[in-house]
Amino acid sequence: MKYIVCEKPGEFLLKEKPAPIRKNNEALLKVKKVGVCGTDLHAYSGNQAFFKYPRILGHELATEVLEIGDNQRGIKAGDKVVIMPYISCGQCIACRNGKTNCCTNIEVLGVHTDGGMQEEITVRTDLLLPANQLSHDEMAIVEPLAIGAHAIRRANIQPNEIVVVVGCGPIGIGIVKLAQIAGAKVIALDTNNNRLEYTKNEIGADYVLNVLDNPVEKISEITNGDMATAVFDATGHKGALETGPDYMAYGGRYVLVGLSKGELVFTHPKIHAKETTIMCSRNATLEDFEHVIDVLHQFPTTSFITHNVGFTEMINNFDSWTKPETGVIKATIDF
Repeated sequence: MKYIVCEKPGEFLLKEKPAPIRKNNEALLKVKKVGVCGTDLHAYSGNQAFFKYPRILGHELATEVLEIGDNQRGIKAGDKVVIMPYISCGQCIACRNGKTNCCTNIEVLGVHTDGGMQEEITVRTDLLLPANQLSHDEMAIVEPLAIGAHAIRRANIQPNEIVVVVGCGPIGIGIVKLAQIAGAKVIALDTNNNRLEYTKNEIGADYVLNVLDNPVEKISEITNGDMATAVFDATGHKGALETGPDYMAYGGRYVLVGLSKGELVFTHPKIHAKETTIMCSRNATLEDFEHVIDVLHQFPTTSFITHNVGFTEMINNFDSWTKPETGVIKATIDF
């Protein structure tokens, strides 16, 4: 079977190998579509922490079952399935407490172990969710939306809250929509006016603001001086992460979804005065995937996927997806 491997930063190779053989607790899956995420782009650019080459990328997957044994969800050959790509150990303190998303021994498909940019793949059956009602396009965006769903659940967003989402990339856009589905009013921030326009017109954000144009003052005006009771960072940018509490109300929550490699600095009196709750949100759990599948009909999948190519065309197109000027929101690959 054919597969594409990131041999080293900046280099993909199309290769062939025998099809995998499933174990008793696994399913053999046909990969139908792969979504490209920031992790893949960073790995290709050589900026992904704790990453080893060569690696088969891809963890946003739409697949169909070729072979499967008995399983608790009643999945059978021919079914469409979404993969939860976070392989947890089930034994550590996090797993025992139901936080499989931050398992101390976690392995992520396409990061720590080979992912889905191959024609067939074997995956543990407990990581599969039936998705016969979804299109391949919808299936391929469940994982990034589940990251947003986990952040919303971590923050315990309530109806009529006013929240700020910083960053209108794929994860931020998902948080905006899922916060609205939870009943919140959303102010979206970015530096890219095209992204802001999309988030306003297609996602339906209540307000969009350019970070370069006095956002603190404008958020204060929108909220009658209260500011936002929850602020989500979906940028991973050090400067953005450090300024996020400025948008937050006294007694509010600050949720770090984006990941920065370095240290962050906050002025303690400022965050202490607000009795700030700072929380990180990592990956997602089965519950978050199930929630996204249930509400995905409310998400504009067609406009969200801006670029799509066939498997053999991916290598020649991938480099362009790292460049903002191409207007990529979500790129996908058909197999």
